[in-house]
Amino acid sequence: MSRQSVHNELRSSFPSLSENESLARLLVSGFVSQLNPALDELSDIKTAVSEAVTNCIVHGYRNCVGTVRMLVRILDDNEIYIRISDSGCGIENVEKAMEPLFTSAPDEDRAGLGFTVMESFMDKLSVKSKSGKGTTVTMRKKLETRKGKNANR
Repeated sequence: MSRQSVHNELRSSFPSLSENESLARLLVSGFVSQLNPALDELSDIKTAVSEAVTNCIVHGYRNCVGTVRMLVRILDDNEIYIRISDSGCGIENVEKAMEPLFTSAPDEDRAGLGFTVMESFMDKLSVKSKSGKGTTVTMRKKLETRKGKNANR
């Protein structure tokens, strides 16, 4: 696979506070809007980002505040690359954690569908984690080519 060119990039980091989940959605939405995405594409991206950031806040930094890092890139052919990471507690068994309905907090009101949602809304999903070191979620989505501002990049 050839390496794609980066046409634009957004880097952001913020404290793992629940109110910053909406900040992440707004940042990604504003940045990706330069490609004139369809509303359903934009909604899918925002939802996947919301799930990834919420995982950092709720699971990665359970009972403490840390830093959530987000990198968003616009690549060739209107492909969006998103990497969201934390330096929190990590995931002991990523394969198990990615199973639908699995939750590491069964006593809480959690559905265990975060990774399933990310996977269904994005074209590619990768999760890497190390216990005690943190987790990195990488997602990709190719946007449909639309007429208008910055189409056919």
